[in-house]
This record gives sequence, C-alpha cells and structure tokens, in this order.
Amino acid sequence: MSRADRIAALIAAAGACEGPLLPVLHAVQAEFGCIDREAEALIADALNLSRAEVHGVASFYHDFRAEADPRPEVQLCRAEACQARGCEALVPAAEAAAAGRVRLTTVYCLGLCSVGPNARIGDTLHARLDEAALVRLIETA
Repeated sequence: MSRADRIAALIAAAGACEGPLLPVLHAVQAEFGCIDREAEALIADALNLSRAEVHGVASFYHDFRAEADPRPEVQLCRAEACQARGCEALVPAAEAAAAGRVRLTTVYCLGLCSVGPNARIGDTLHARLDEAALVRLIETA
C-alpha cells in the first residue's frame, strides 16, 4: 500500500468522527512520525479544508512535526507544580544524558502534579523523579 493510500485509509477510519482533523493528524503522526506537506495536502483535500487550515492546526500543536525524528522522546514536565517540586534542578543532568541521542522536550502538565517531577516516554508516565531516576530513564529510552 502506498503512503498516499495509507493516509487515505487513516482519514477514512477517522472520517466518521465529528471534527475529524485532530484525530487524522494524530493518526498520520503516529504512522509516519510527521505530517509533511504531502500529508497536509492529502488531508486537506479529503476533509474539504484548505491546506492553510490543516497547516495552521498542525503547526499550532507541538506534538505534530513537519519532519520525522527517529530519536526516542522523553517529555519532562516543567509546569509550576513540578517546578515547585524541583524539576528545574534536573534539567542540566537530563540534557547531558540526552546528548542529542534522545529528544528531550518540555511539556506543561502531565496531570501528576502532586507527585512531581514527572516525565513521559510514549504512553508511560514516571513520577517522583530525582536526578538519578530521570537520567536512568533517558539512558534507557
């Protein structure tokens, strides 16, 4: 199945949703690791939207990328609650451990405010992190 056919299948699967753009963008991002210009054009055409509308939504949300990045991602919560629990002190060690091999991204709230600092790898949340635990997570990502 070609890439365009696979995108069409993802669009068809989410087409029954009310307001299918975000579910389609998530599906394409999960399948291909990015939402490039070709995907934006296919999505726009299938959903009867302008490319500008699709690009505007895809570029607004930080979860969507225009180019695939094969590195594993570790999301570190740096919201106020995690800051109050010391997450900022963990950042230098986390950046050193990532060393370009792991994409370390900042997010603002993973929903575990009372047990921060927190991080997420894929769908797995990690709470009550100290420097050693965070470095271990990054090294094994």
